[in-house]
Amino acid sequence: MASKINKILLLIVKLLVSSSLLYFVLSKAGVDKVLAIIKTIHPAAFIGSMLIYVSSLYISTMRWRFLLPEEFRIKKLFSFYLIGSFFSTVLPGIIGGDAVKSYYLYKEINKGGLSLSSVFMDRYIGFISLMAIGLISFISGFKYIKGTPIEWLLPVIILAFLVGSFFVFGLRFGKRIKIFSEFYEYFDIYRNQKTMIVKTLFLSVIIQGMSILSMYVIALGLGQHVSLLYFFIFFPIIVTISTAPISISGIGIREGSFVLLFGLIGVKAEMATAMSFAWFLSTACGGLIGLFEYLRLRR
Repeated sequence: MASKINKILLLIVKLLVSSSLLYFVLSKAGVDKVLAIIKTIHPAAFIGSMLIYVSSLYISTMRWRFLLPEEFRIKKLFSFYLIGSFFSTVLPGIIGGDAVKSYYLYKEINKGGLSLSSVFMDRYIGFISLMAIGLISFISGFKYIKGTPIEWLLPVIILAFLVGSFFVFGLRFGKRIKIFSEFYEYFDIYRNQKTMIVKTLFLSVIIQGMSILSMYVIALGLGQHVSLLYFFIFFPIIVTISTAPISISGIGIREGSFVLLFGLIGVKAEMATAMSFAWFLSTACGGLIGLFEYLRLRR
């Protein structure tokens, strides 16, 4: 009972955070202006962004498969990945996409430690590549962001990621709990497989690059010809902040990040907000494929 109450309270807090930030952003940008801009997006750009997102999910499935010691059909894992995407994007706050993937994998293999560790490592390796892209882009384009809040914001995010990694893998937080002890056992296996790590990191770079490209395509579809370098710098910040578990699927935080970051290079608030909404809608539409997979598996 207490667990249910805590989940409800957490959901209420997330709703308050998202609604408050969204209200602040829209009051500054103007709802009518944002909607008018979104309506002008070129259909090809929207569909292209959606297809890029779905393609990135397939490559993410390939990365996940490398993290599993047992042989799995890529078709089945892709189905799990699509369902996880649907729950995390279209039905935020109810159940996490990673939890869904872990659940379906657990039903297949009946190994909780392996299910948890493979999904976690899939996410973690993705963040490693994201931080690496952010750092390289930060160094390459430092002259463009010098004197702006990004000058210290991105290094702080990378430092926080390194500190968090130290707590998880260095101090082995929670190792006395059974399921976490199994997780660390699988991690010890992972870190000794250098070929697998190289392959997953390579795929992760491709995945992150595709995500950045999908955002860039949306901007072009709205008539914004912003240098691609800025997207490489801004993307790690936007994704990291948006994935913080304090809002509903990053709604409000993501829009605020778009307005703040793109505002630094002269993009108006209403345009930045429209870019954020259009990008989210393209991923949400792509995630709808997971609904059909979910219904198919239920039958």
